[in-house]
Amino acid sequence: MSQEEQKSRLPDLPKATIWMLSFGFLGVQIAFTLQSSQMSRIFQTLGADPHSLGWFFILPPLAGLLVQPFVGHFSDRTWSPRLGGRRLPFLIYGTIIAALVMFLLPNAGSFGFGYASLAALLFGAMMIALLDVSSNMAMQPFKMLIGDMVNQKQKSYAYGIQSFLCNTGSVIAAALPFILALIGISNYAQAGEIPPTVRITFYIGGALLILTTILSVWRVKEYDPETYARYHGIDLQNKTPESSNWFVLLKKAPSTFWTVTLVQFFCWFAFQYLWTYSTGAVAENVWQTTDASSLAYQNAGNWVGVLAAVQAIAAVVYSYVLAKVPSEHNRTSYFISLFLGALGLLSIALFTNQYALILSFALVGCAWAGILTYPLTYVTNALVGTKHMGTYLGLFNGSICLPQIVASVASFALFPLLGKTQVNMFYAAALVLFLGALAVFTIKDKK
Repeated sequence: MSQEEQKSRLPDLPKATIWMLSFGFLGVQIAFTLQSSQMSRIFQTLGADPHSLGWFFILPPLAGLLVQPFVGHFSDRTWSPRLGGRRLPFLIYGTIIAALVMFLLPNAGSFGFGYASLAALLFGAMMIALLDVSSNMAMQPFKMLIGDMVNQKQKSYAYGIQSFLCNTGSVIAAALPFILALIGISNYAQAGEIPPTVRITFYIGGALLILTTILSVWRVKEYDPETYARYHGIDLQNKTPESSNWFVLLKKAPSTFWTVTLVQFFCWFAFQYLWTYSTGAVAENVWQTTDASSLAYQNAGNWVGVLAAVQAIAAVVYSYVLAKVPSEHNRTSYFISLFLGALGLLSIALFTNQYALILSFALVGCAWAGILTYPLTYVTNALVGTKHMGTYLGLFNGSICLPQIVASVASFALFPLLGKTQVNMFYAAALVLFLGALAVFTIKDKK
């Protein structure tokens, strides 16, 4: 049977169903955005040395690297009618754990550990690692559900909805601390404690994660094994075992899998530095402070939240632009997206006006839209007809996690080499993302 015949087996889904397939992604992305936008601020508020931030930022991608392939592998082999199917059980458990951590993490400085104490930093590190494990466990099923249930004709629409919800979650999470400060909630706390604006933001994020997940689980009905096999052209009568060894699968992976992975390496390396050093760089360039316990530094942290919202809004708008680009021009538009992002990262290092940074983060948002739009489209198109879609997507997550780990380890050498200033790390990030833009032209799209 040809691949085109296999693609046509999946029926068209109502638009409401496609929305519900990804609705919980809104809550998951709130968790991820709070983690990425507030983690540097939280650890420096607890007393972490900027030179040591790389250690804390190794934990989340390491957790994702270990968790997502297992989620894909075991969900490929799971069917639990009581919990909703093969992917939804992992979503349910991941959401419960992530929500609990979101209620605990912002209190890391309120348990009497002391400013810059090892206990406070270790508690925060463990909570961050657990949040990333559980968020990855909740996120991966949404990617797999589209591969499981959406046909080729509707797939770009489905990923577009997922991208929209992802960026909407980012806007909510990034803007909340600033909004809470505007309505009078204190943005200041004693040294070693997390400001109320940040704590309440995490509480709201945890509640939204639970609510959006409940709606997705309630409205989505996964295909039972027989229906799934019929729609995907899988012969259940064929008892010949097919290897699910990860190394064997990677060896058999299509070339597109690896060329997209190369682009991903540069992209996620660069974005790791964006998340690690944004607050410190903006505080230093705009507010002229490196004192994480000062009100000026906390104001910089809130402004970085606003800029993260700008990035997400720009990504939503730019995603609509990308949706209008004919598929034969995907590589060109992918390159332009990443090139604009590289210019944005460079300008973060150069601009000293807080409002000029709006342009910087809007350009970064263009790159973010490209990163959300193109990699999964390329890879899932290349994997049509496989029995191991979940496992492959879990393994592909290594192209997100490994570069973040490499970037964090490299920071221990780069940070002192670049003058021990967080601003200069953005020069490195801009260069790496530009290399990612050039690497786009190694991709050969599988038509």
